[in-house]
Amino acid sequence: MIKMILVKCLYTGLPHPRVRVIRLIKRNFNFLPADVKSVRTVVSPDISKIRNIGIMAHIDAGKTTTTERMLFYSGYIRALGDVDDGDTVTDFLAQERERGITIQSAAVTFDWKNHRINLIDTPGHVDFTLEVERSLRVLDGAIAVFDASAGVEAQTMTVWRQAEKHHVPCIGFLNKMDKPTANIDFCIKSIKEKMQTTPILLQIPVGCGKNFSGIVDLLTNQKVIWKMKSMEDDGSHYEVKPLDQTDESALLQAARKARATLIEQVADLDDEFAELLLTDFSENFDEVPSNKIQEALRRVTLARKGVPILCGSSLKNKGVQPLLDAIIAYLPNPSQRHHDIIQWYKDDLCALAFKVIHDKQRGPLVFVRIYSGTLKAQSAIHNINRNCIERMSRLLVPFADQFVEIPSMTAGNIALTVGLKQTVTGDTIVASKASAAAALRRVQTKMGSKGDAVDVILTGVEVPEPVFFCTIEPPSMAKQSDLENALFCLQREDPSLKVRVDPDSGQTILCGMGELHIEIVHDRIKKEYGLETHLGPLQVSYRETITQEAKTNDTLDRTIGGRRHVVSVELTVGPTDDGGPSVFTIERELQKQLPPDLNSAVENGVHSSYLQGPLLGYPVQGVSTLIQSVNIEPGTSPAMVSACVSRCVQKAMKIAGVRMLEPVMSLEVTVGEHYLGSVLGDLAQRRGTVRDIQSRYNDKVLLATVPLAEMMGYSTILRTLTSGTATFSLELDTYEGMNPQDQNVLLKRLTELL
Repeated sequence: MIKMILVKCLYTGLPHPRVRVIRLIKRNFNFLPADVKSVRTVVSPDISKIRNIGIMAHIDAGKTTTTERMLFYSGYIRALGDVDDGDTVTDFLAQERERGITIQSAAVTFDWKNHRINLIDTPGHVDFTLEVERSLRVLDGAIAVFDASAGVEAQTMTVWRQAEKHHVPCIGFLNKMDKPTANIDFCIKSIKEKMQTTPILLQIPVGCGKNFSGIVDLLTNQKVIWKMKSMEDDGSHYEVKPLDQTDESALLQAARKARATLIEQVADLDDEFAELLLTDFSENFDEVPSNKIQEALRRVTLARKGVPILCGSSLKNKGVQPLLDAIIAYLPNPSQRHHDIIQWYKDDLCALAFKVIHDKQRGPLVFVRIYSGTLKAQSAIHNINRNCIERMSRLLVPFADQFVEIPSMTAGNIALTVGLKQTVTGDTIVASKASAAAALRRVQTKMGSKGDAVDVILTGVEVPEPVFFCTIEPPSMAKQSDLENALFCLQREDPSLKVRVDPDSGQTILCGMGELHIEIVHDRIKKEYGLETHLGPLQVSYRETITQEAKTNDTLDRTIGGRRHVVSVELTVGPTDDGGPSVFTIERELQKQLPPDLNSAVENGVHSSYLQGPLLGYPVQGVSTLIQSVNIEPGTSPAMVSACVSRCVQKAMKIAGVRMLEPVMSLEVTVGEHYLGSVLGDLAQRRGTVRDIQSRYNDKVLLATVPLAEMMGYSTILRTLTSGTATFSLELDTYEGMNPQDQNVLLKRLTELL
């Protein structure tokens, strides 16, 4: 009945706003797995037919649009969504649909040509880079999407480094080939130079700009043409025909040259293919069969020696089906990714929790990647990191914000669990304590005494330190507990969000990765938890360090409850060579003399002193501490030892001379040439340093470093300076010491605030 009403409304010429609302409702009815029964019964196909992949790129390169087309052509949805209309499957948060950007990674599962594809659409904004990091940690392959008119952009470099870090094989997709400034040669050169990898072009475009109609597959020498009969054509139907003499001579010549380059590149990277060429096709490389090239390309991709590059236009519904074929052809299945930990657990369950979301009805939902064994609903599991047993009530297959319940899931898959109360991002889940102990015994048998409990725990993700913070207050004290619960849930979902309480004022401090990050968190608290909170002014997270070496001692003598506590400490502090995280050591002889509990007390005292520097209370980095002497009277508690050590380190740092460190950002601005002078002048006033100015067609790409403190509200200023035509991206580069003049200005300003 409802569907009949919807169909009637859609064809009665309703005004645009009402049509859009109905379209959103209609998509809810069309949201499926197309065959739910098949998902329930064939959730774990042959592991060789599984692909765990992610889509990564710079913001606005077309990741979500590409994902939407994949879901449509696979039969997962029956109507194409659009980012601008706010009705795509993977951008389901209200904040994502309002802003037209991806904020949190979303997982979907669909089938393509008898293969199961578990796909994660990741954000492109630098504020949400942890979402990309933890997704790539559990994926076997990735698609790097490029804007064909821009090539490699700032955030593309960041996500590429993350993929390299986790040794993830990639394929590239040059999107937006329909743009007038699209240039495939420029993109290939950009990938080669900036990413220091070998791009292997598998397709060339047929037509360019508005005339882009399809691609030439260089492996098969076939044209794939999408004949769009109207603006509403969804691109489901396309024509495949071989290149012949009736085609334009320029296209034939370009295809012949590109195929020869492709064969040469693959031969250089794969010895087996090179030997085949020399023995069977030495006289005519044109006769090399496409399946032999494809097999060699797969070996090259899995070894991460090269990156297959495809092209198309997702928004115009062209080129996505060959991209789906390339996922199956070139990206690895779970068994082809080497994970050392699998050998220790054999057939027992071993999985990594990589993401947590909160559902109002179900509670915390934990995404897990299963590396070995089978995960079953209604079973108890052991969390090694938390050293606790948890009971999992239900097991789900994720489809963005909708789920299908299943009884079990096998190795190589990604699943969603219900009922895990304590598990957080980065935790290793196994079947039982006995299973973990058995794995540890295998490690120790293989590696001898070097075997460690760490060897049976999967590596988690590195959480970047926040660079912005502000106070957050509830509308009334009666709502304080509600705010604390909301922040607890949001922190569990997003480990890059940090919450702390100021020890002096008692205010709650919200720490995030950027202005947008904190804005989104504030908006979610309002809409999802119904709290009208107040945010204080946004402030930069500075660091403190020391400039020279200093030696000092301190004695704590205190009587508490009739018990006297006496401890004396002598230590030396000095700057580290690399200015990285602060470290500490204890004299070897002293370490042998101290009992384990007092060793821990000394360590806790040093670490607590690093949390708040002596000048303004910011975290300390680049400091090395050497504990030389600790004299403790009998009956002194470990807590007093920690307090004395902490106080002594603070005292030594004051003597050594404290220097403020400020976060310095890498800035990339794409701007028209006639606005370049205005942007450069503005940057000079912001203490910016220009590193390079590159040309990109009629635009200039300005690369600079600039202190984060000077970038407050920069998006508004840039829009004003360039009439809204420029774009920019920011990424944390490093922490640099402030000169005395700037440091004094900062001290005066912050002291006045206090």
